[in-house]
Amino acid sequence: MSESFSTELIPISDRVDAWQWRTQQICGNCYIQLPKHSLFHGSIESRRVGGLQLTRFSSSSLSFRKCPAETASPENRCCIVITQLRGVRHYSQNGASVTLRPSDSTLIDSGLPWSSSCPMDCARLYLRVPRWLIEDRVRTSALPLARRIPGNAGPGASLFRLSRSLYQDAEMWKAEEGTAALDSYFNILSACIGHSKADVSVGQHCAELSSQIQSFIEAHLTEPTMGPAEIASAVGISVRHLHRLFSLRGHTVGDWIRWRRLLQCRRDLADPRLRERTITEIAFFWGFSDSAHFSRCFRTQFGICPRAFRSGVPRQSWGKRKDEEYQGLLRTAMADLRYPGAN
Repeated sequence: MSESFSTELIPISDRVDAWQWRTQQICGNCYIQLPKHSLFHGSIESRRVGGLQLTRFSSSSLSFRKCPAETASPENRCCIVITQLRGVRHYSQNGASVTLRPSDSTLIDSGLPWSSSCPMDCARLYLRVPRWLIEDRVRTSALPLARRIPGNAGPGASLFRLSRSLYQDAEMWKAEEGTAALDSYFNILSACIGHSKADVSVGQHCAELSSQIQSFIEAHLTEPTMGPAEIASAVGISVRHLHRLFSLRGHTVGDWIRWRRLLQCRRDLADPRLRERTITEIAFFWGFSDSAHFSRCFRTQFGICPRAFRSGVPRQSWGKRKDEEYQGLLRTAMADLRYPGAN
C-alpha cells in the first residue's frame, strides 16, 4: 500500500512547513531552504518493495541539510540509494560531492550529515536500505558515498530501469516477487559499485561460510533437534548473523532445513528398494517428529500427498533414471543456499 502527500491543496504559506514535517517522517531531522520569491510545490509517495521503503520525491527548487542528532547503531543505520528521475540535483557527504542527471544514481549514508540542492524542478527515488544489508550484498564495508553511478550505459542503465520498475510495479507484486526483484537490483548495484581485492577476499570468506553451513546441515539432517543455535556455534558465528545470511536470500533457517529434509524424503519415497519402510518411518528418519505435519509440508511443497506420490512412482524407473528430477532440484537448491520455493 502506498502513502501519498502533495502540497497542491495546502495554502502557499503553509506548504514549506507541511513538506518539512512530512519529509522528517521519512528522513529524520532535516532543514529546508528555498530560493527567494519561490512558490513551492511538491509531492511525496512511498511504497514498500520486499520489506524496504521506496519513496518518490518531486518538488520545485529547494536545498536541504540533514544533520543526524547522533550516529545510529550499526544494526539500525541505513543507506539511501538515490536515483534521479527528472532535473539536475547536487549531493554532498563526507567531503565528496556529486551531480546527478536523469537516470544517474548515488549512495548516501543517512547516519552521517549530508546535503542536497536543486536549481529547478526535479524528481528522484530514495530506496532506504539497512547499511548491514548493503554491505553484505555488495560485499564491502567501504561504501563509495556521494559517487555518481552513470545511468546512460552499462550496469548503471540497468540499475535505472530496474529502479523505475521497482517503484512502478511495487503494488502489483507479491511478497516473493518483490524480494526476487530486489535480489536482482542488489546484484546490479554491486556491479555498479565494483569490488577491490579486499572485497573479493570478503566474498570468498562468505562463500566458504555458506559452504560450511550447508555441510553441517547436510550432516545433521536426521537430528530432529538441529536448530540455529547449534548451526551457528558449529561454524563460529552468532545466531543473529546466521539468520541474517538466510534472510538475505528470502527464507529462514527453518525453511532451508525443512526443504532439504523434504527432498530427502521425496527421494526415499521414490526408491523401490525402500518400499518396506513406511512413510512415517522415512519422515522420522529425516528429522520430522510429526507425521501429520510432514504430510502437510510435503503437499504444500510438491502439490501431492506423500502416499499418492509414492503410489504413482513407477517401480522400475528408479534404477534407470536415478531420479534425475531430484538431482536437478538438489543442484539448484545447493547453489549458494538459494531456496527454490514451492513447485
